[in-house]
Amino acid sequence: MNFLRKHWYDLGVLFAIVIIVFIFTQHNNLTNYQLLMWLSLVSLFLHQTEEYRLVGTFPGMLNTVMYKSETPNRYPLNTNSAFYVNVVTGWLFYFLAAVFAEKAVWLGIATILVSVGNVIVHTIVFNIKGKTIYNAGLATSWLFFVPCAFFFFSIIHAKHLATKTDYLIGVPLGIILMIFGIAKLVEWLADKNTSYIFEDRNLLPKDRKGSRR
Repeated sequence: MNFLRKHWYDLGVLFAIVIIVFIFTQHNNLTNYQLLMWLSLVSLFLHQTEEYRLVGTFPGMLNTVMYKSETPNRYPLNTNSAFYVNVVTGWLFYFLAAVFAEKAVWLGIATILVSVGNVIVHTIVFNIKGKTIYNAGLATSWLFFVPCAFFFFSIIHAKHLATKTDYLIGVPLGIILMIFGIAKLVEWLADKNTSYIFEDRNLLPKDRKGSRR
């Protein structure tokens, strides 16, 4: 379990590669909607990679900028809560949205709303709070989440895939995922004395051990 807490986002890269190969070999057998939903899952993996690995400073930024934490390496977001938020909430629902595809468009609506929420938070909230023009996760939000959202609504509109019921279920579910599956889950699993600590590379430069006096 400790391995997963520290490397779930690395496994996400491997899963992204597997899905891309699947799409490449099976694209003729996939509808445009199915293709989009699998690409949406890939976009989530790549977004998490930017947040936790390639740039990697999302945990420190969230704890420092949003919560003014005195221990940004562990509170309120820690490696345990990050795992549950991203894997249990994120991977599970995005994966189900791709698997069930047109059979559960409401799942697609919910996950796309989560993606749109990420775009808004990374673009506006984090940059205003942190007085920055970039934060870990911003690039993939615009490179992947925005196009996915655009083509998602274009496809369901053109193909008349979404019913009123899909919206009545999908929109509230998307809001619930953002509030309780992400924000509240971080707070519920917060522990100032936790042993689930982020590495220095996951913190903002000013909070790393080498920069402390």
